Amino acid sequence: MSGIFGVVSKESCMQDLFYGTDYHSHLGTQFAGLAVWGKELIRKIHDISGTQFKAKFFAEYKNMPGDKGIGVISAKDEQPVYIKSRFGPFAIATNGFIENTDELVDFLYKEGQSFSEVADGSVNMSELAAKLIIRGKDIPDGIKKMFEKIQGSCSLLILTEKGIYAAPDRYGYYPLVLGENFYR
Repeated sequence: MSGIFGVVSKESCMQDLFYGTDYHSHLGTQFAGLAVWGKELIRKIHDISGTQFKAKFFAEYKNMPGDKGIGVISAKDEQPVYIKSRFGPFAIATNGFIENTDELVDFLYKEGQSFSEVADGSVNMSELAAKLIIRGKDIPDGIKKMFEKIQGSCSLLILTEKGIYAAPDRYGYYPLVLGENFYR
């Protein structure tokens, strides 16, 4: 299981992103990643199988300027995945399981797509979701079409220059909560 977290702020989001992502550390045991948008998209991913999230990211997060970002603790895939698309660059993090991965990968191969985030012979679920999303007329349409194609359950966050798209899975197995900090 994984945990995803996102922040949009009027000032630096990094402290909230760092601690919010760390809160999910009990959910995953393999990888952790942060992506933040300031002047450009910056992404960092680490293997946390032998250590804590805080130990791997504490020195780095302070040097990742930005007012919006996403973080993920992942039990399986390296994420967030960076995609440069016709919609512009974006980072995507997912939480869930796509049961028909092999079928969708074969479908995209036949269309001429390729995958770069492959580990142990398996395509990264976040990259697969992104490749399905970029087939839409825009990101919201692509998210809708991705949900129509997948069998299984997947919540996701997409970080763009303009903000964060948040999409909960249609069955509620992998919850996604939106909140607002009234104290700032």
